[in-house]
Amino acid sequence: MSVLKFSYIASILSISISANVYAESTPNPWIGAYGQLGLIGYESYIPKGASGTTTTSSGTAYSNTATANHANGPAANIAVGYNFGVSGNYLLGIGAALYPGHSRSAGSTLVTNGTIVKTGTYDVSNVFSFTIIPGYAIDNTRLVYAKVGYAGSTINANSPGNYPQQSNRVNGTVYGLGYKQFITESIYAFGEGNYAVNRAKPVTVLTDSGSTVRSTADATGYDFIFGLGYHF
Repeated sequence: MSVLKFSYIASILSISISANVYAESTPNPWIGAYGQLGLIGYESYIPKGASGTTTTSSGTAYSNTATANHANGPAANIAVGYNFGVSGNYLLGIGAALYPGHSRSAGSTLVTNGTIVKTGTYDVSNVFSFTIIPGYAIDNTRLVYAKVGYAGSTINANSPGNYPQQSNRVNGTVYGLGYKQFITESIYAFGEGNYAVNRAKPVTVLTDSGSTVRSTADATGYDFIFGLGYHF
């Protein structure tokens, strides 16, 4: 009886140890390369008001204030990345994302000496980011992650009759949070939110009348994206 009892205990221990060894040797399914499409989303670009100077062709300088409305609208993106296993359920990834096309246009205004002297529109294009992505695999099908990295975009301003189209590159820092869940062994759905802060950048515009307008491009922005991805 004792022999059978000890044999039974030994069998249970053997099975338990084997299960633990298998669990430790089984790779995290989120490790590796992936590509994804953000199919449905919403974005908002939020310029900050800025003060500057307007110098006429005769050399007279006035103070000015530049303001712009929020550019809100639909968003979509393309992203690729790679997740490295760190320890247990923890991962550390790198990723790159591109938002193709232009945002919706929004209005802009330049006020000099308390008088509106220039109105126009602007949009945002060529938005991209490179990020570091720490993640935690809740289980084999669910992943939560954060993002931090570098973001850049192009601001295109236009005011027919006042100044020709101006395009300026801006850059800053992006932060994000997201969630992924496998639908099949390779295909997953995801949702994420991102928040970007641009660095202030001096901007100079030569108007059609010969005046030189100096101001600052400064803004924040955010987006929410939902889509599908493929894990290789």
